[in-house]
Amino acid sequence: MEDTRTASTNSITSYKTVLLAGGAAGTAVDSILFPLDTIKTRLQSQAGFRGSGAFKGLYSGLLSVVLGSAPSAAVFFVAYETAKELLGPERRGSGVHKAVDHMVAATIGDVTSCLIRVPVEIVKQRTQTHSASSSYSTSISIYQAEGLHGFYRGYFSMIAREIPFSVIQLPLWEFLKHKCCERSRQCATPAQSTVCAAVAGGLAGALTTPLDVVKTRIMLAQIGTVEAKGNIVSVVHQLLREKGMAGLFAGLVPRLWLMSLGGAIFLGVYDKTKQVVTTILK
Repeated sequence: MEDTRTASTNSITSYKTVLLAGGAAGTAVDSILFPLDTIKTRLQSQAGFRGSGAFKGLYSGLLSVVLGSAPSAAVFFVAYETAKELLGPERRGSGVHKAVDHMVAATIGDVTSCLIRVPVEIVKQRTQTHSASSSYSTSISIYQAEGLHGFYRGYFSMIAREIPFSVIQLPLWEFLKHKCCERSRQCATPAQSTVCAAVAGGLAGALTTPLDVVKTRIMLAQIGTVEAKGNIVSVVHQLLREKGMAGLFAGLVPRLWLMSLGGAIFLGVYDKTKQVVTTILK
């Protein structure tokens, strides 16, 4: 009975740790790198960089991110860590199985967290490309024009971007950390985790740029247009007709930096916060 009570307490403490660490990581990365994200969004928009505001109002839409980053990141990591535990405790030593577990866990985390993240992303991106508006006024206009359904336009394109990104980033991050542990014969330090995260995030970000462009086009599209219907294949065909292959890699450089620095901050802060919170709660 006492063992059961202890296990339950440890489980609650673990969830608190993951919630706090995930929330801190999400808020940190989205707030610090917000101007870079705005530049990337404007480069990918239908109106183009200049037509979307250029360097004006680089913090437009920050409020939506401040309110939404912590809960969406916390939900992602709770789902991710829970799935990892359920999938892999009996086969920790197998490299291939371990990687597959991390991929499946990342997918579960993405599908769950996007229920919060997609509305935040739509409000943020529309405010970023109309720098005179605010997150509040953007939210009101979306609701008036499309109702609650409007906040989830692009949900599947977001999932189509997030799953490949996480399937590349998180297993690669875990693998690189494991290699650091093997070399130093101790757990990876926060500094090592941060460097591993930067490499994993940069590579994953570069490879998934076309999916990010498609997601942005769908979320920003005017009602009644081809993009607004949310058909990923149709949007890809339209981009290829308009701008060729270059159109699918719009915003590649800022996205590469965003995902590299973002991965370093996001996963680095996550690991460090987990260590600090675990020490405090002991």
